[in-house]
Amino acid sequence: MKTITYSLLLGLSACISNESIYMNFSETQLTHAAQGHTIHNTQVFSKDSRWVVYDTRNDDTQIGSTGSIGMVNTETSEVRLLYQTTNQTEAGPGVGAVTFSPTEDRVLFIHGIRNADVSRPYGMTRRTGVAIAIDHPGEPIFMDARDILPPFTEGALRGGTHAHSWSGDGKWISFTYNDYVMEQLAKTDATVRDLRTVGIMMPRHVDVEQDNTLENNSGTYFSVIVTDVTENPKLGSDEIDKAFDECWIGENGYQKPDGSWQAKAIAFQGNVRNGKGETVTEIFVVDLPADPTKAINSRPLEGTLTSRPGVPSGVIQRRITFTANGVEGPRHWLRATPDGKLICFLAQDGRGTIQIFGVSPNGGAIRQVTNNDFSIQGPFNLNPTGQWVAYPADNSVFITSLATGDTYRITDRFTDEDKPVGAPNWSPDGNSIAYNRYVRGEGTDRYLQVFLLRKTD
Repeated sequence: MKTITYSLLLGLSACISNESIYMNFSETQLTHAAQGHTIHNTQVFSKDSRWVVYDTRNDDTQIGSTGSIGMVNTETSEVRLLYQTTNQTEAGPGVGAVTFSPTEDRVLFIHGIRNADVSRPYGMTRRTGVAIAIDHPGEPIFMDARDILPPFTEGALRGGTHAHSWSGDGKWISFTYNDYVMEQLAKTDATVRDLRTVGIMMPRHVDVEQDNTLENNSGTYFSVIVTDVTENPKLGSDEIDKAFDECWIGENGYQKPDGSWQAKAIAFQGNVRNGKGETVTEIFVVDLPADPTKAINSRPLEGTLTSRPGVPSGVIQRRITFTANGVEGPRHWLRATPDGKLICFLAQDGRGTIQIFGVSPNGGAIRQVTNNDFSIQGPFNLNPTGQWVAYPADNSVFITSLATGDTYRITDRFTDEDKPVGAPNWSPDGNSIAYNRYVRGEGTDRYLQVFLLRKTD
């Protein structure tokens, strides 16, 4: 394991201050194998900060052709294989986008449907969530149940879950979802589309009748869809035709204006239509009931042959931003401070540069968090205390104080070819940041490797 220790001159953004200070960091390249090592957009560290989990994609579009999940030790660079698919081909089944539970030694990732082949390849409606206990590698735990054959099963889904994220207490999991039944119906009914939505799952076993197709599976969690979408949103309304790239609000929810506490809630990006009929992405919140397993009359949780799964009773969906241009910039997931007071997102500032902004889950004024002379280049993450945000910009990794806007470049500035890729991830102890960038191998080959930035002062 090679570690480079150096003192970085960390200058504050010229738009904030002319100060500069010295801080000591050590940067370690944790992985070296001639393959990809893609870390997810969040929750890649084990609860004790000793391991970073990754999949072996060398490009984020390659989940369908990726066959293994591994983890690397942050102290020794020891690599362990956690899971390997069987009968892996370019068409699937595929694995990727892996996260660590914040409370257990367990990881969770996308797994393509096990019967994948060229006629039934990996796809948005053909994937599910699988977990591995790290002391039992190779033993898959199917989390969300899947049942695409009527009569459908309550608590099971009929499509594909993606980008799983654990709640702060590690008990519930959120995800984005696409529905196979609606996808198939859309082929014969022009009024129907498979619309991306957001769902959650919670511990409760769901049994699904098995057959030899491997299309369906039972699950250890009960799953429901929690966002309402429609094919034709009314212009100027709060209706949406896509819900996506969500986050849990707070470690334990957030406080409402009346002083009451909402224990479980999700913020997500939703596509509305403005008065001109243009698509604008705004921020929405769904408040979740303590028991989200109760259906609304005529809206079964499992859906029907002609309707998508119903949203549970007690779910309240509301829009909290009303902007001219909405969310903008590279794809990213919303992030909320641990106290639940602020939801962060990307948008353009008055100069046309992409910056981080924040809004209360109760709505109201939007405030600008970063104020750089250059645009943010990818997704971001908050540290465990919610005081700092880490993000890629100007071909480097930066951190910014949410309270003051003080901004520091904490890596070298790399070339366009070698710049950081994806989201920097904070460790649970707040002392390290993991990030990806390409490193040249033999010849012209380049592989995504995992790097660790560790505070040393």
